[in-house]
Amino acid sequence: MNTPIDLLIEARWIVPVEPAGAVLEDHAVAVDKGRIIAILPQDQAAARFAPRELKRLENHVLIPGLVNLHTHAAMTLLRGLADDLPLMEWLQQHIWPAETKHVSPQFVHDGTLLACAEMLRGGVTCFNDMYFFPKAAAEAALASGMRASIGLIALDFPTAYAADTDDYLAKGLAVRDEFREEPLISFCLAPHAPYTVSDRSFAKVLTLAEQIELPIHLHLHETAQEIDDSLRDFGVRPIERLRRLGLLSPGLIGVHTVHLNHEEIGLLAAHGCSIAHCPSSNLKLASGIAPIADLLRQGANIGLGTDGAASNNRLDLFQEMRLAALLAKGQSGRADAVNAHQALRMATLAGAQALGLDALIGSIAPGKAADLCAVSFDNIGLAPCYDPVSHLVYTAGCEHVSDVWVAGRMRVENRQLLENNEIELIKLATLWQNKICSRKLS
Repeated sequence: MNTPIDLLIEARWIVPVEPAGAVLEDHAVAVDKGRIIAILPQDQAAARFAPRELKRLENHVLIPGLVNLHTHAAMTLLRGLADDLPLMEWLQQHIWPAETKHVSPQFVHDGTLLACAEMLRGGVTCFNDMYFFPKAAAEAALASGMRASIGLIALDFPTAYAADTDDYLAKGLAVRDEFREEPLISFCLAPHAPYTVSDRSFAKVLTLAEQIELPIHLHLHETAQEIDDSLRDFGVRPIERLRRLGLLSPGLIGVHTVHLNHEEIGLLAAHGCSIAHCPSSNLKLASGIAPIADLLRQGANIGLGTDGAASNNRLDLFQEMRLAALLAKGQSGRADAVNAHQALRMATLAGAQALGLDALIGSIAPGKAADLCAVSFDNIGLAPCYDPVSHLVYTAGCEHVSDVWVAGRMRVENRQLLENNEIELIKLATLWQNKICSRKLS
């Protein structure tokens, strides 16, 4: 008698990410109670299992759900507000004033709902967020059926969310306590950046991280100005400052890391730090190109992030995979600097590893959560296909994602969201656009 299970997915190709380089043809993934229980040839699966639901993906590749290692989800409501400006001018003269006027729990909830819809449609099943009012972000992620690592932000200046570092951390820990039993929600400590966080505040963050075993997620070496300011104010570059404070460790996720010298590349790799590489945002803000090929050569763990939609302007990890691979080739002068399999790993398992979630997500393996993404190759722009992984990275886009599952539950079916109404989300975004534009013009 065949074993009853919840779901059996048959696919033309399955790319499990683990083991590296593997591509399985005409295989199936068996799922029960939200977990993967087997990956096996389709004929063997038919003889072994009696699925309550059978999904046939005849000309698709099935991959792990993508992991967006760095974003500010709520900032989707600020998409395109002030484009084509340098980072600090963009922040100080446009983004921060807009946030001061508009950011609230409702803003964060609505912006995160919009971001989750966009990410799920693009095959992203988990995102690592950094923003204000983290409770509202967690609620929106859960309402969308999406996995999220919620950043507990800390800054040394007051905002509508909190008064000072102690207040930020106290409120963040309260959110963690409230959601700690939610299986789709995890947390990071998120001190914004070395230029907005004091040594005293970093010491508090580090103590908390060690006590409650959370990763630390912060912007790092994003611009040349950031480094110049650190040399002026602290006498050392930011990474050396963090090293002296004891923050360099496998629990650190450094976002951007564009401006690194040889010693700093070695330091990050030797301490087991992870990098959230955000190539589109770095290019759009003219911050530069991170030395990803050199970091990989030293053994650093590198995931991919979109950054916020205000600075990208898309939450599209297919675009980031392609761009990360191409930039590494161009910068290093080596066509094999980042190959397609490495780029896919950066968008999946490497991001999961950075978040401490690699035992749960990031690859297709028995025992892991069934966070899965199906990409359809039924498109003239994808024909012919000699190598499905090469196609994923260099040819396919988020528009080719057909189906998405999170913990075994379908969230996108035949390119349609199942949890949220897209028309209503667009109306919601328009309401916020009108509110923000009216304030901007007044």
